[in-house]
Amino acid sequence: MSALLVTGIGELVTFDPAHAGPDGVLHDAALLAVDGRVAWTGPTAAAPHQDADEVLDVDGAAVIPGFVDAHTHLVFAGDRAAEFEARMEGRPYTAGGIRSTVAATRAATDEELRRRLGRFVAELHAQGTTTFEVKSGYGLTVEDEERLLRLAGEVTAETTFLGAHVVPPEFADEPEAYVDLVVGPMLDACAPHARWIDVFCERGAFSVEQSRRILTAGAARGLGVRVHASQLGPGEGVALAVELDAASVDHCTYLTDDDVERLAASNTVAGLLPGVEFSTRHPYPSGRRLLDAGATIALASDCNPGSSFTSSMPFCVALAVREMGLTPMEALRAATLGGAAALRRDDVGHLRPGARADLVVLDAPSHIHLAYRPGVPLVARTLRSAA
Repeated sequence: MSALLVTGIGELVTFDPAHAGPDGVLHDAALLAVDGRVAWTGPTAAAPHQDADEVLDVDGAAVIPGFVDAHTHLVFAGDRAAEFEARMEGRPYTAGGIRSTVAATRAATDEELRRRLGRFVAELHAQGTTTFEVKSGYGLTVEDEERLLRLAGEVTAETTFLGAHVVPPEFADEPEAYVDLVVGPMLDACAPHARWIDVFCERGAFSVEQSRRILTAGAARGLGVRVHASQLGPGEGVALAVELDAASVDHCTYLTDDDVERLAASNTVAGLLPGVEFSTRHPYPSGRRLLDAGATIALASDCNPGSSFTSSMPFCVALAVREMGLTPMEALRAATLGGAAALRRDDVGHLRPGARADLVVLDAPSHIHLAYRPGVPLVARTLRSAA
């Protein structure tokens, strides 16, 4: 048994309602982790030093739960900087750019993809992300989708089969034949390596009828459901996600009043991806509107080479406060507890007793500084549980 006591915490955000309201914020606090799980939180004066094998004094710093990034596309090759530059000069974003990444990814070796994935994972950890999801979707052949999920599974248990990202060029004239491939041989090869199935339900990608077929096939194989929807305009994707009890429906940039009501009455989390709006100049969705309606929201990076090439959850928190109408605490909750809800996990995203001891020590006295000092590397230390 190993026990770590973290003391001298200026502000400890636990999200434990047993402490000072629903956010569970303690000041002048300490935390004891035993075998990688939170065993106790409370005032520094009552810290159980006798139970600790190791003591870490953070000297007044804030400590928050590790970020839970429930939407990334980290396994890919190639670069789309020229596309970004053109977009900043006025060319609109469409789903078509994905195909250039598909071509580069298909041409890359496993080792090339593995090395790049490792660099991205190091970036995530350095910026306080301790739990993250990774999607396939840049292979779009049976063999390539299987290998992307296999590689993703080397770094996370939260792997998502996204063979329905776009229709690849070789099926441009036969989209239904591609759907047949996705729900047949591709799903057969990929299901053993995935926890989730996802689909880009959007114009230029997959219709709601195609999306329903793909998602129900995945659910029949035991995969949880996720959906990309309402990124480029209003559509039926949110309604489909709620109908299928999806864990999350992500983007939610263009929501109708009916969409908001459906989300508020459901268990489906609205995943907000502010890095996309930053990089595409689309309007930011209103987190305030969703929260006020009673919906659960999550913030995620959507780290990908086309529409959001950032791995920084602190950056997403700052954008959500500045552009989505959230308070700093609401944004932090969405980036931790909200992400956990989007992955249907109850062991991460908070620091209640029994949770994984995934901690982020900030080089700041309060979580507020994540939005107050945007762009500054405030994550002083990331502690990830091996439990």
